[in-house]
Amino acid sequence: MPKFIEIFQIDAFTSEPFCGNPAAVVFNDFLTEKEMKSIAAEMNLSETAFLSSSDKADFNLRWFTPKTEVNLCGHATIASLHFLFEKNLLRENSEITFNTKSGIIKAGKTSDSYWMQIPKVGFTKIDTDLSELFSALGLKSSAVNKNVFVGTNAYLFIGVDNLQTLFNLEPDFIKISGIISSQKNFSDIAVYTLQTLEEDSTAHLRFFAPADGIYEDPVTGSAAGPLLLLLHQQNLIRDFSDDKIYKIEQGDILKRKGRVGVSYNSKSGVLKIHGNAVTILIGKLLI
Repeated sequence: MPKFIEIFQIDAFTSEPFCGNPAAVVFNDFLTEKEMKSIAAEMNLSETAFLSSSDKADFNLRWFTPKTEVNLCGHATIASLHFLFEKNLLRENSEITFNTKSGIIKAGKTSDSYWMQIPKVGFTKIDTDLSELFSALGLKSSAVNKNVFVGTNAYLFIGVDNLQTLFNLEPDFIKISGIISSQKNFSDIAVYTLQTLEEDSTAHLRFFAPADGIYEDPVTGSAAGPLLLLLHQQNLIRDFSDDKIYKIEQGDILKRKGRVGVSYNSKSGVLKIHGNAVTILIGKLLI
């Protein structure tokens, strides 16, 4: 017998419809993993989030791209928080927990935005020749900052000189996918610059994950959070303050302007991302 599944589509890291990063959100205790994969493929968004009841936390949370399940997703978690708030399962100025593939994650809502704690990332400087990758990105080596790092989350962080360089990238995703599959150092690519569109922003970011079935992600919380850590460790943030929310820009090149707030406490090691969200679609999926 066919099942009707309620599904929300929510734009995260924005308060404006059709901006930020869209995610689908489903709350259901009885879906199989095969059904989750099929729904994520059908929705064809960068991520679909699946919430369910949990005996280990307030809720279970899983994230699927159209191609695979992932360990962490910022925007789909922000979207899930918005879903729970609209369903009266999350209160303002409260905290909840999610049981995920990355462990128990704390999250919540303030009067201003949603937030989630993400795992702290370590970084290793890359000394190998990346000229082939730079070429596949449409990036001149002369425009790349001196140091390139890979995080323990397998994201490669490449700093470039300015917004024009960042916006003029012309990625060859077939070549990039081949390069990624030929090595084990990194699986996804974050390219950023300290030049920003808005004066109060810290950096502007683009994110490519073809190995996960995502050519370019509009707004990526799981990259914006570690980026702040990386900049802090390199002393590239003036007058850094614990728990201050720094703004990372993304999505403008895709006409999906999004803004990720990131805060870090150097004493406790707590890293958080912050953002708003807006529901744009509510429907029923027949499976």
